[in-house]
Parts: sequence; structure tokens; C-alpha cells
Amino acid sequence: MSGLLPQALLVGGATLWGLGWLPLRFFAAQGLTGMPLVLLTYSLLSLLAVPVLWHQRRRWAPQYLHVVAMGLGGGWATAALVTALGDGHVVRVMLLFYLAPVWGTLGGWLLLDERLTPARVAALLLAMVGIALTLGIDRDAFRPLDGNDWLALSAGLAFSLNNLATRAADQVPLGSKALVSFIGSALLGGLFCLLFDQAPPPLDLTLAWQIGLLALGWILSMSAVQYGLTHLEAGRAAVLVVFELIAAVLSSAWLGSQGIGAHEWLGAALVTAAALIAGWPERPSLTSARSTPA
Repeated sequence: MSGLLPQALLVGGATLWGLGWLPLRFFAAQGLTGMPLVLLTYSLLSLLAVPVLWHQRRRWAPQYLHVVAMGLGGGWATAALVTALGDGHVVRVMLLFYLAPVWGTLGGWLLLDERLTPARVAALLLAMVGIALTLGIDRDAFRPLDGNDWLALSAGLAFSLNNLATRAADQVPLGSKALVSFIGSALLGGLFCLLFDQAPPPLDLTLAWQIGLLALGWILSMSAVQYGLTHLEAGRAAVLVVFELIAAVLSSAWLGSQGIGAHEWLGAALVTAAALIAGWPERPSLTSARSTPA
């Protein structure tokens, strides 16, 4: 049962992320999208994040490079993905972003010395097949990459970096892990607003509390995901996080103009099976079992 809570929180947080297209569509209808939305929302969240990180600075100071990596990785993953989803082809963006499980599994193996077991490889391959079925891949999905495609691909790489840094930062408190990417998102969003002259629209009271509600949803989902990432191996977490994709595609089909097809249900079933395989407790080796005292 000790591994059940982080797995459940990781899946729950990823699912909330997958439903994030709903408020993004709402704000886009009001002319607020991309980096200006990132700047406003994460600047608000940074008002909470900065005092917490300052209060916990002595605890995370020995691993400050991990904190920087989490801030930059998580910040860019959010900023790039929100921008790509606002301006690019959603299917291509999600496909390229969800190469993240590949980077996460390989990164856990290469950087954190996590075992690349046959079951983990099978779960990863099963998840990728499920992603392809859910997205309905066709020949058009593999045309040359454009700017938004590169944003989505870089977001997946940055998200994997954030996951690996979170797993390695065993001395960093959970609060700092969950909040540092908010500061990174606000800084990067502000930087790109300046570089590309994208000023946010003027705020009124209604828009302000709506952004506050969005920020609350993001902080709850981020906290749940960070708890799961902290207590699970990077390879296992990388597969579980694909529930964001399933939630995004199926909710879009359910609430949008298109119905849910057989390929979407089959893709969801394959990714669910992959998550169960990845999350199944590994059996102790025979040597370890024999050496354990009765």
C-alpha cells in the first residue's frame, strides 16, 4: 500500500493537467492565451512560491542545482506546452510532447541508475502504441516540424528533466519541489512576452478571480504530481503521467463536437494497461529472499 498513494496522486494530478484545455479554451475566447496567460497565472502563483522557497532555503541549499533544474525544466515545459497548444495543431503537439515517457525512462536508466526491466520496456512500448491509437496517427502527423512542433518537443524534454531532477532531489522539501517551477514559468513567460512584445490584456475583477481559480487548480495538480514523482522511480512515473494525454483526448472527444471512437477507447485501454504494468510491485530477487532473516 505504501506505493499506492504516490501512484494515485500522480495519476490524479496528471488527469487534472489533461483537463487543462477547458480553462485554456475559455481564456482564449477572451483573447488571453500563450505566454501572457502563463505570465499572469504563474506570477500570481509565485507570490505563494517565493516565501515558501525562502523559508525552506536551508533545507534545499545543498541541492540548489536540482532546484534550478526543476525551476527551468518545469517552467519551460509549462510555458512551451501552453503556447504550442494555443497556436499549433493539437494532435501533433500532444504526440510530440508525449515522447516525454521515452526521455523519462531512458533518463532514469542513464542518470539515476534505475533498472530498465523487460516489464518496464514493455509498458513503455504499450503506452506509446496506446498514444498513437488515441491520437489517430496518420501520414500528416509526420510532416516536417514547425515552430509549435519544436515547442512541444522541447516541452517534453524539459518535463522529463524536471521529473529526473525531482526524483534525484531527495533533500529538497516537497513544498519547494512543487512551487519552484511556478517561478520558472513566470520568469520565462515574462521573458518571452518582452522578446515578442506580447502584452497581457488589462485585468478587471472578473478576469482576476478567474485567473486565481485557474492558478488554484494548477497548484493542486502540480502538488499531487510532484508527490508522485518524488516517491516513484522515473521510469514508472513517466508511464503513469501519460494519463494526462488520455484525459485530454477523451474529455475533448466527450465534450467537443466529435464522439469517442473505437480507436480512442482502445488507446485508453492500452495506456491504462501500461500504467498498471509499470506500477505493479516488482518481486524481490531469489537471492534477496534467501538472505532475508526469518
